[in-house]
Amino acid sequence: MDFSAVVLDDELEAFAAEVREFVAAHVTDEVRAEERRTGSGFNLALHKAMGAKGWIVPRLDRARLRILELALEAADAPLITLSTTRLVLSAVERYAAADLRAELLPKVLAGDVRFCLGYTEPDGGSDIAAAKTRAVRDGDEWVVNGQKVFTTGAQNCQYTFLITRTDPSVPKHKGLTMFLLPLETPGVEIGPIHTVGGERTNVVYYGDVRVPDRYRLGPVNGGWAVLRGPLDEEHFGAGHTDGLADLNIGSSWARLQRRGLAAAVRWARTARRPDGSHPIDDPTVRVRLGRIALDVEAALGTPGPMGRVRVSETLIRGSADLVDLVGPEALLPQGTEGCWEDGILDYAHRFAQGTAIYGGTTEVFRNIIAQHVLGLPRPVLPGSKALVGAGTAR
Repeated sequence: MDFSAVVLDDELEAFAAEVREFVAAHVTDEVRAEERRTGSGFNLALHKAMGAKGWIVPRLDRARLRILELALEAADAPLITLSTTRLVLSAVERYAAADLRAELLPKVLAGDVRFCLGYTEPDGGSDIAAAKTRAVRDGDEWVVNGQKVFTTGAQNCQYTFLITRTDPSVPKHKGLTMFLLPLETPGVEIGPIHTVGGERTNVVYYGDVRVPDRYRLGPVNGGWAVLRGPLDEEHFGAGHTDGLADLNIGSSWARLQRRGLAAAVRWARTARRPDGSHPIDDPTVRVRLGRIALDVEAALGTPGPMGRVRVSETLIRGSADLVDLVGPEALLPQGTEGCWEDGILDYAHRFAQGTAIYGGTTEVFRNIIAQHVLGLPRPVLPGSKALVGAGTAR
């Protein structure tokens, strides 16, 4: 592994300066305050500004792309809707009808059209292939009925990448069809779900929603193949091996822990105990802070699905330890009198709990590790086969 620093030439330095200027202008304190208040994961003005720069789907070399990514992350830019849009776009480019691609691509690149993920259902848990939302063909249209939950960003988007059940008589992976369903279609209802971490996600109801066949992506009952590309990228990342990419998809969460840790270290250096000493003078405090620091670096250095699991566990455990260490003022949220460093410890602690399910639960990733890393056999789960007729399994 090469740990040498990446040296920027004059052109890359100029690009980095351009990015810093852009971020300072568009990821303002007001934008960050709005995100803390709404948990939307999106800011329209920022998204449109990125479209004007050609950065919705940037055609940049890897070094420039990494400079852009790190600058936006360091500024806490709200980019969840941008990320789901990028995930879906690859499937749209590959599977959508030519006229639909031609219609949508310019609008996506300009920031006018955005996509969300219509996967999870209330009783399906992490088993996406167990989808029950039905799509029944009626001539040149499909009639969709069902319900999705945790459709993050639906309130910001024009289309949802929707997995539906089109044939319940075959094994579950073979009876699925994907649609790029317009969210303004009559019968679609979006309702907010607010998480303990302050984010907004959504429940989306589909009641006799009529969708023209032109919005179908890929073949009928071939939806699993359409879904796999975006799903694999969400689980594994884009697969870059040039040393510039994060080693795992949870790395940005680990960097949030770094910020919380830095705030706790400043507390330890400045707070006063009754005897006049600082908490940092206590070797036990130093050991606890040091252990968290080591855990964060180990999580950042763990690749693939193992790193995804380790980051989540590190953030949940470490944020709780920081709250315990600092005390009651660590639990005061942003804007509350007496909160430490604008409530970063409270925010990190609440956000940490959701990382066990974001982008797929840690249990899903443990199955991925078992099957794809360790080579263990696939588990046989209830519902993995469809029953047809009397006692005949298929």
